[in-house]
Amino acid sequence: MKNIPVMNIKNFTFTYPGVDHPSLRNITLPIEKNKITALIGPSGCGKSTLLRSMNRIHDVYSGNKYEGKIELLDYKTDKISNILDIQKENELIELRQQVGMIFQKPTPFPMSIFDNVAYGLKISGLKNKTELADRVEQALKDGALWKEVKDRLKKSAMGLSGGQQQRLCIARAVAVKPEVMLFDEPTSALDPISTGAIEELLVELKKDISICIVTHNMQQASRISDFTAFMYLGDLIEYDKTETIFLNPAEKKTEDYITGRFG
Repeated sequence: MKNIPVMNIKNFTFTYPGVDHPSLRNITLPIEKNKITALIGPSGCGKSTLLRSMNRIHDVYSGNKYEGKIELLDYKTDKISNILDIQKENELIELRQQVGMIFQKPTPFPMSIFDNVAYGLKISGLKNKTELADRVEQALKDGALWKEVKDRLKKSAMGLSGGQQQRLCIARAVAVKPEVMLFDEPTSALDPISTGAIEELLVELKKDISICIVTHNMQQASRISDFTAFMYLGDLIEYDKTETIFLNPAEKKTEDYITGRFG
């Protein structure tokens, strides 16, 4: 079981409500364990739509149509489940703890730094104050933020810089020990120094967590990802090891995009 991808997208088609044509068509893509998979392609090609399908965040709005399978492997139990079969709200909450998501714009809650990170732990039933404090500290260390905030845990998270807020959101997601983390353009609103810090953090996190990242930044994809998927107009054009995609792509359309001929 250990060689099976942590997430396996199979013949997946997605259609938004009120639209007569699908935004994603017949996507088949593995998300490998303890690797970083980058989704690249021009704006509107379906990258973020695919990413948000992977933890059913689209379900915040009703009427979306899913077809195919998105299988998630629980490494603790070796059980494979199709997340598209989930119907109950509590099961969707559990899914989003297993498959965390970080958005383009940092989304800290308007509460203290400590309470931000403790939020998911409390929802999952952790009440012991000592264990809670230990888990929050570890998550902030995992988010490469502990040294910067350890003396102001009771202060509002809204006082942090943009880069610190993004690392706080990562720590908040990491705290509940997800199998997979999804990143939707996580550095596009950040300065180069903060971007570098987040990239280093992602490479460190993949030791414990499987990562899928949407990025418009070709250099970022080539720097940090192990595998790259190129998407165009709702189709998956090519998927391979990142080095192959950037140096020897099989499809001309991939080559044209990588070399800047369109996009």
